[in-house]
Amino acid sequence: MFGQIYMGCCEIIIMFSFTRFEEYKKTAEWLLNRTKIRPIVAIICGSGLGGLADRLEDSVTIKYEDIPQFPTSTVQGHAGKLVFGRLVGHDCVCMQGRFHFYEGYSIHTVSYPVRVFSLLGVKTLIVTNAAGGLNDSFSVGDIMIIKDHINMPGFAGQNPLCGPNEERFGVRFPCMSDAYDRELRLKLRSTAEAMGVAHFLQEGVYCMLAGPSYETIAECKLLQTLGADAVGMSTVPEVLVARHCGLRVLGVSLITNKVITDYNSEEKANHEEVLKTTQERTKLLQDLVCGVLKM
Repeated sequence: MFGQIYMGCCEIIIMFSFTRFEEYKKTAEWLLNRTKIRPIVAIICGSGLGGLADRLEDSVTIKYEDIPQFPTSTVQGHAGKLVFGRLVGHDCVCMQGRFHFYEGYSIHTVSYPVRVFSLLGVKTLIVTNAAGGLNDSFSVGDIMIIKDHINMPGFAGQNPLCGPNEERFGVRFPCMSDAYDRELRLKLRSTAEAMGVAHFLQEGVYCMLAGPSYETIAECKLLQTLGADAVGMSTVPEVLVARHCGLRVLGVSLITNKVITDYNSEEKANHEEVLKTTQERTKLLQDLVCGVLKM
């Protein structure tokens, strides 16, 4: 009896893995049938940063709601479109808006597009986000190159790699000590120096919280103690899946607000402030990404 139960469980796990892979494959094939672009670079745009997709040449735009198995974005500042095209000579696919755990999606659904990108032939993933500055030396409007991350939801078991491992994507226990590609980080810094905007550039550790509420003062102080330089509600699940698939990753945070750490402060974090700061820096961030691709 025990043997039968065990075998039954194994069959369910194998079927689950097969079904998920087939879903990714069907989505990828559906997309490839609708564009001649064969992307080697994927760009995920954070809040208010979707304007980068407007720079793509020979572009083909597809709404998330039209793509099989794709979730839809519900957050202000996220257009909810997938754009294929060429950016400084590279075939690219750009997400105008991402998906978040706080929208009610599972951590696996949040990272679904990255697996699809891998099957499209993507080799490099560029992720951008709007983040709160935890490092006291950071200023609003700074651009932080992500050198590492702290996965707080992962501490609670919310990791997109949990469950049956799909060997066709990657190994069971992927290394994360090199999650953010060193060469790409150096290219971004060189680009900023060439553009004369290196004084806006920082480098640090990004911490992901589940959201959607902003952090309490006590939480901000804890994250600072842990070594986080910026905090947000995205990016990490996508990076975990990208590295599992063998993609190179460049992560960039736009510091849109400073976190509150003073109990006497009258300031309050809000999404409108995030979008306002993003509008002021969005062209610079776009130029930096294009500069990296040119090198």
